[in-house]
Amino acid sequence: MTRTCLALALVVSTGCAMATTAPGVQSPTAVEPTGPTLFRVILPVRDLEEAARFYAQVLESPGVRVSDGRHYFHCGETILACFDPRADGDGYDATPLPEWIYFAVDDLEATYERCRAAAATFEPGAVGGPPAGEIARRPWGELSFYARDPSGNGICFVDRATMFTGES
Repeated sequence: MTRTCLALALVVSTGCAMATTAPGVQSPTAVEPTGPTLFRVILPVRDLEEAARFYAQVLESPGVRVSDGRHYFHCGETILACFDPRADGDGYDATPLPEWIYFAVDDLEATYERCRAAAATFEPGAVGGPPAGEIARRPWGELSFYARDPSGNGICFVDRATMFTGES
């Protein structure tokens, strides 16, 4: 039996704000929770060494090995956790995610070239009209390209200045 591993771990942040009670004196007051924060995304991989090399090159970060089957890459406040279940002692094989993982980057062209150098598979077909595996402006305004990592996971890189977040 094959099991798909797709996990998103959330943590709720709360904090304190300082309210002025007298000139120069502050006291802590409760603040509304800021809401959930996505802090780790599990990315199933078939070969952890291969995945670590691939993402180290593409993300320009060596990441950190946290167990025999997990290698973490810090992407802003979110950890991309490459996870090889067999190497971690679990009794099943990794299955690629069914949906895309999106990364926002400052230099889309350089990221495209790093993906090419790391032997990413550029996605065939079209996304919103333009070719998926080429840098193109999508109908929703993002400048992006789509590729697959060595384990077959779909990854999309978006120019940070063009990110569509659903907000106007």
